[in-house]
Amino acid sequence: MSVHDKRMGAAALKRLRVTRGWSLADTACAISDTAARLGLPLDASAASVQRSVARWESGTAPILPGERYQLLLAHLYALDVHGHVSLGVGSDFCELLESLAHLGESEQRLEQLRSLLVRTMTSAGGQLLALLGPSTQQALSAALADPSRLDEQLLDAMHTAVGDVNRHVGSVPFVRLQLLLAPLVESSRRLLGAPVPDAMLPALHAVAAQTFTLAGRAAFETRDDEAARTLYAEATAAAGRTGTPWRRAVVHISHALVTLYAVPGLQAAQHLVDAAVRDARAGESPTVRARAHALQAEIAARAGTAKHAKAALALAWYDLGSDRDGDPATGSFSPAHLRGFEGVTSLYIGDPAAAHDYFARSAAALHTPRERVQKAIVFTDQALARIRLNEPQSAAQLLHECVDAASATGGRVAAIRLRRARTNLIPWRREEWFADLDDHLIASLGA
Repeated sequence: MSVHDKRMGAAALKRLRVTRGWSLADTACAISDTAARLGLPLDASAASVQRSVARWESGTAPILPGERYQLLLAHLYALDVHGHVSLGVGSDFCELLESLAHLGESEQRLEQLRSLLVRTMTSAGGQLLALLGPSTQQALSAALADPSRLDEQLLDAMHTAVGDVNRHVGSVPFVRLQLLLAPLVESSRRLLGAPVPDAMLPALHAVAAQTFTLAGRAAFETRDDEAARTLYAEATAAAGRTGTPWRRAVVHISHALVTLYAVPGLQAAQHLVDAAVRDARAGESPTVRARAHALQAEIAARAGTAKHAKAALALAWYDLGSDRDGDPATGSFSPAHLRGFEGVTSLYIGDPAAAHDYFARSAAALHTPRERVQKAIVFTDQALARIRLNEPQSAAQLLHECVDAASATGGRVAAIRLRRARTNLIPWRREEWFADLDDHLIASLGA
């Protein structure tokens, strides 16, 4: 962390204080009051706390507040000047986290702090809306107070908000995505249990299914399997009431992908994939059918049933090449994604050299931030192919890129595949390049 960065952090902390009209003594008093309110009284005099505040804001040698003070500052600035919870973009809370980052705090610690504040500061129902934009917050608050006011405009805004979160997969850690989704999850649950206008029910169920599915994925990626199971059950139920089978197929596909890693064996994932294929075939989205058949091919390949795997893969390519005009889910699956599944199929039941080429072509076409997680997964599979081709050092070089991506996104699937690939490299554990990879894994992922 450069001196310039630290001075920026100090200046931001001072700006937060001055904007509220507080002196150093006022701030020290506010921190002490916050500590008392939380049941965490400070073992320090008011003068001592004031000196600490001055050191954080120093224009020459600023220091990072300790973890205890960070927690107190977070609680202090999570409330706006009117005493309302405000954690969204542009809030004092967000500016505090940015100032702590400039002062040298780690992204991991800041995410833990953000997660803790969301859990503790938004426990009182409507305060969950603190993470939404002002206009949507106002409309949603009104609908939660009077469900008869739920309309298409609000549902469209909720749909857009979920889509915005989804677009951040790969560029924002999953723990942050959970926080962004929290108000939408809670609001969807409350509206589903409220007497909303009948005409709004199909769209409400569609938004709820979309919200719960993405939240279930985020919960899994952050290792909260119990929450993931609950959210996927809610998503399945909501999607089943939309009258559009392809929506429930999307839920089953996502659920199957996480189940493949959360539950030992293939049976549980196979059950979900079969359900996804049935719903996809009954729906109007060739893209969703392609995704379902591609996952069916992977499960079959992992089970060693080559004939079924190749048949499912052929169906996936057929679906993807069919007329998709009017397809409601065209952006959810592409030839680049399918080549990754083709590579996995070849890896398990075919030629590792062919698998490597499929992975290389897939990775080359995955270049948007939204595709970063998928690209990391493809790279780990490509590394496995290199190991089977007796190119272990080359595989390790590729895995270094995967470590960086998995660390940046907090993705569990990429981390699991990384560790499995690393296990396949154990025969070369005495090599210097193996030690370098291990050091990178420990430094970035803690294992």
